[in-house]
Amino acid sequence: MTIAIDAARLIERIKELGAIGRDEAGRLCRVAGTDADREGRDLLCEWLKQAGLRIEVDRIGNIYGIWEPEDASGEPVVMGSHIDTVIDAGIYDGCFGVLAGLAVIEAMQQASLRPARPLAVVAYTNEEGVRFAPDMMGSLVAAGGLATDDALAAIGTDGTTLGAELARIGYAGSREPGFLRPHAYVELHIEQGPVLEAEGLPIGAVENLQGISWQRVSIAGTANHAGTTPMVMRRDAGVAAGRAIAFLDDLARRTRDAVATVGTIRFEPNAINVIPSAAVFTVDLRNPDEDRLRSQEAALQRFLDGLVTEGYEVRTERLARFEPVIFAPEIVSAVEESAGQRQLPCRRMTSGAGHDAQMIARVAPAAMIFVPSKGGISHNPAEFTADHELIAGANVLLDVTRKLSQ
Repeated sequence: MTIAIDAARLIERIKELGAIGRDEAGRLCRVAGTDADREGRDLLCEWLKQAGLRIEVDRIGNIYGIWEPEDASGEPVVMGSHIDTVIDAGIYDGCFGVLAGLAVIEAMQQASLRPARPLAVVAYTNEEGVRFAPDMMGSLVAAGGLATDDALAAIGTDGTTLGAELARIGYAGSREPGFLRPHAYVELHIEQGPVLEAEGLPIGAVENLQGISWQRVSIAGTANHAGTTPMVMRRDAGVAAGRAIAFLDDLARRTRDAVATVGTIRFEPNAINVIPSAAVFTVDLRNPDEDRLRSQEAALQRFLDGLVTEGYEVRTERLARFEPVIFAPEIVSAVEESAGQRQLPCRRMTSGAGHDAQMIARVAPAAMIFVPSKGGISHNPAEFTADHELIAGANVLLDVTRKLSQ
């Protein structure tokens, strides 16, 4: 029997949740641990209650809605993502996966289906990492990759601690993270990239996820007068940083499947007529192959060592490091099978962005389903996926979840 999610309700909920957390300028800023985050969580919990789900909140603030049908037993099949956002966000990133998971449970309830296993939908805390580092924190803690107390002690960009803010907004739960161990985890998400749209495909079966390496690099030179210091006598930290950035760009273009980004940079003293004495910048390296990612990291270190021989002082700080993830082949195949049965063209693909699924893959079979992102745009109010594409993805999630819960 083929069943389908309630399409109109899913689309309406995405829009309703997307209206929560708007600032005075109309920007969506539902950052983790804020009052806006609380409002979004409250609305989600109300929907979970309406579906008759048992709600559990763990100490890191992850919200679980659990459906335990009669005679169901064993570990649950879990769906989900996150509902926190970046600053000036779109309405689909993360939220779509959580609300589609709820729609799957409701569709199975409406069809009077009785899966052999419980089902759960989860909204993980602080996936974006805008205010508190690291990102994907809630799922990382749930998977045992970060101690709960260490995560709760994380200091935000505004000087607050995550634990205090979760308590303030009423979402410092009592359950220990990891109390619910999935039988399998499936995350439905917008692609946040251009591939599916460019190829005219409605579904992506995500088979792996890129490794991620984040560093902060500090280069110290010598401040001096911009007009009186000859070029050959300068130790310009800004120029050294520029050379490093150009090196990273060239390296990524020469390395298979690599990307490299310098997303933030600042100079000291940051004056128009003073040669920079210091440059501090971040480096984001990604590759789906661990050996190639390590090669990128090693090449950057060799380049920075070369700057030291030129008289610069160089320091590096590791901000985050995640190895590439290979998702469960049986779930990837189930995605392809569902897409075929629903006559939805599908391709296997790599996720270029980090997701909660990569953390849960440490403790349970996991995979992801992608739907197209218009123009490949995300983390932006222009983020858009057409309603029919959202619905198609949700119905594939429904099929996969049914199969995994039998």
